[in-house]
Parts: sequence; structure tokens; C-alpha cells
Amino acid sequence: MFYFRTVQKQLQSPEAGCFLLSEPYMADDNFRSTVLFLCEHNNNGTFGFVLNRPLDLTINQAVQDFPEIKAQLFLGGPVQNDTLHFLHSRGDLIEDSIEVIEGVFWGGDFDKLKELLDTKQIAEDEVKFFLGYSGWDNGQLETECEEKAWIIVEASSDYIFSNESNNMWRAVLKNMGDKFKLLSNLPDDPSLN
Repeated sequence: MFYFRTVQKQLQSPEAGCFLLSEPYMADDNFRSTVLFLCEHNNNGTFGFVLNRPLDLTINQAVQDFPEIKAQLFLGGPVQNDTLHFLHSRGDLIEDSIEVIEGVFWGGDFDKLKELLDTKQIAEDEVKFFLGYSGWDNGQLETECEEKAWIIVEASSDYIFSNESNNMWRAVLKNMGDKFKLLSNLPDDPSLN
């Protein structure tokens, strides 16, 4: 169950640190009913992670010599699915991490992360792991947004570190107010509407 501090606002254009919510009937299976967190958005392109595509795999199953934790892996997107990435809330302890929004950091010293997890200085719920990522060339995401493929929303760490992924897309929409609550109730198959 998701609990919210404030209603999330829709934004006009994509930026680092925002969520992208797929429109209800997006045709691309990679992104249908997804919530993406953008870590980078600049003239070189856009980079982020799908937050609500859990894999049937834990970090220990994917990475040898990893501390004994049961953290689930998520499919970050369709690009380079053989790469491992992580978001965390402990930029104070992990060198070379990049703060994307207040309290949410991307990457950093992976060996230090392993050490901190092993010694319980970082809890499992303070980090989220992804295989692959979502990426767009310069201008590509703006074109998709103009074509109404995405709803751009301010991000919240309440969702980022949640492992409750089944209803995340609907929960974010509901938290945006009346117009979006209606969208959140649309059936996955439009012929059922």
C-alpha cells in the first residue's frame, strides 16, 4: 500500500528527477503501465529506470560474491540488459554517487555499497537494483511527449524504493488528482472498456 504526503503534480516537460508514466494504452510492451525515474536529461539524451518491472531474480543470483541480502532485481529498461545499476538513499556513505532528487542517488562505488550492505550499515530497503536501463537520443523523448506517449510527473522517493510494483502505475496516477484517477481505472485491454 502506498501512502502519500502530497498530491503529485504534472510537469510540462521531461527533466532529470521526474517520473514518466506511460499513457494507458501504450503499444510498446517494454513500457506498458510503467513508471520511469529519469536520472539524466540533457543535450546528450535521456537515461532512467523503470521502477515497476520486477524480475524473478535477486541481486545474489545475478552477482557473484554479493552480500547475503534478498533484494529483488528490476528490469530498468530494454537497453543493455547485461548491465547492473542501482539507486540508493545513502549518498552520505557511497562515494561518487549522483544526487538526482533530494535523498535519491544514482550509482557510486559498487564495492563500497557491497561492503556497507555486508556490514548492515545500509539496509536493503535503501537501495534498488536494475538490469538494463531506458534511454533516448537527444530530442527523442520530447517527440514522444508531444505525441502524448508519456505523462510527466514530479518524482517521489516514496515510490522509488518501494518493492510494491504491481499497482505503482495506478497509485501514481491516483495521487495526481481527479482527472488522473479516472485514467488509473481504465482496463488494461481497451476492448473491455
